Amino acid sequence: MTDTPAGFTHHTFRTSAGRLHWVQGGSGPLLLLLHGWPQTWYEWRRVMPALAGHFTVVAVDWRGAGASARPASGYDADTIVAELRELVVHLDAGPATVVGHDWGAVFGYVYAARYRDDVQALAIVEMALPGLGMMEQAFIPVAGGNFLWHLPFQSVPDVPALLIAGHEREYLQWFFQHFAYDPAAIGPEDLEEYVRAIRQPGALRAGLAVYEQYFTTADQVAGYAKEPLTIPAVGFGGEACLGGLTLATVQAVAPGATGGVIERAGHWMAEEQPDAVIDIVLALSR
Repeated sequence: MTDTPAGFTHHTFRTSAGRLHWVQGGSGPLLLLLHGWPQTWYEWRRVMPALAGHFTVVAVDWRGAGASARPASGYDADTIVAELRELVVHLDAGPATVVGHDWGAVFGYVYAARYRDDVQALAIVEMALPGLGMMEQAFIPVAGGNFLWHLPFQSVPDVPALLIAGHEREYLQWFFQHFAYDPAAIGPEDLEEYVRAIRQPGALRAGLAVYEQYFTTADQVAGYAKEPLTIPAVGFGGEACLGGLTLATVQAVAPGATGGVIERAGHWMAEEQPDAVIDIVLALSR
């Protein structure tokens, strides 16, 4: 396992469906950090120490990722969130501020929508929520391949795993470079950490299962969106990736949401612009 930030420790909890792994440090109100694909808790390593001075920081590997269990099924948002809820209840830490990136943002939104009395605030970073029409528009091919082709591709059963296996490093490196403002932001050691994680037995299959359940999750999000969130919520995209689309989708489910675009950032915002992410979280909690 890659070095853990000073003051943080690794934990596991046996849920009703398997095991969740998380990294925890700091003290204060609960801050739940939910990573994206193809990442793990490790994506938050550059923001965790600063936030630990204000929160009990819990960076979770959600179902199928990192050191958490990889059951055969249950990769829609509702099922993943129900398991995260078991962990939060186990921690008995009170209402949470939830921060999610990429698929972790989808799970963060569904968590906030399902457990409204137990979420104080929500931050969505670099994700367009499925089921609202805006993400689905990004599936449409454009010249140069600069569209979100991997979402429909990875939603196809079996074939993506067949083609990616054995080429995990090259495949992941393409995403980390193509969707970054600075392609060097995720260095060789960081890439190797994510490659190591996805090469664990069952990890590639489990990660792709999240995409296979895209349309189930989209229906779930659309259902929750019928009752707008009223808690403080923000949405931020990177100028080199989703830009203003993130805020637009957050405002579709939380009309009072604020946010915008982070300069000199792409999709990997917590690793490209960690200070900006720290400021977003601290401002949300004031």
